[in-house]
Amino acid sequence: MNSTVSHIPMANSPQRADAKGAIYRLAAAAFGHPLAEFQHALEDGSFHEAFNEAWQQVTGRHWPTTSASDDFAALEAGYIDAFAHGRAGKPRVPLLAGEYEHLLDSKTRPAFILDVRAFYKHFGLQAATSDEGQAEEPDHLTDMLEFMAVLSHFEARALERGTDPDGYRRAQRDFLRRYLLSLLDTIHHGLAAESLLSLNETLVRLAEDLPEWARQQLTELEARVGPYSDQSASATNRPRSVEQNLSS
Repeated sequence: MNSTVSHIPMANSPQRADAKGAIYRLAAAAFGHPLAEFQHALEDGSFHEAFNEAWQQVTGRHWPTTSASDDFAALEAGYIDAFAHGRAGKPRVPLLAGEYEHLLDSKTRPAFILDVRAFYKHFGLQAATSDEGQAEEPDHLTDMLEFMAVLSHFEARALERGTDPDGYRRAQRDFLRRYLLSLLDTIHHGLAAESLLSLNETLVRLAEDLPEWARQQLTELEARVGPYSDQSASATNRPRSVEQNLSS
């Protein structure tokens, strides 16, 4: 048997739930506005080491190595060009779900935001606070990834205690199906349609790999707790938890 595959935690173990949460958490850190520390982690390989360890534990596969940007200025410039104001002062590929009309499902953006915030509020969570002390948009990709990391953490702790984790699994299924998976797909296709981007290779690779991985997670969750339906997404089917911030 392949040694990597033999070391994959069992699908119903806290170790695998924690590894899944690490993928979400590290991806959230990567898609936040760049910090010098992230450039250092790309240069010294520590980001890849951490992400690859979690990726292998969940998938049994190695995550490809990518090159760091030349320096922090290049990392930040590529990020801003793609996700902030690269074309006429607007992002080429927005990281906010509410910026995509087809993701709003015929709702206004404020109504869409309220729906996303309701997921967070049910678990006593709130959108992360930026360095300036302002609350970030709850439909930002980083907040959505962080939310999934938190739900994975709750799942892992329930498994450790020997209590039923399915409420947290249903919440993951519903949030993936209603919000995160479609946003990941949209960002992937948006980046693929752009030319002359200077976006860091690690971010490009994450944008390529996360949609299919998230789709696999949704399939696994539906096999465990049943398929998604509007009725199954009712808040009464989700457990409550402690209050915390969605910051990394």
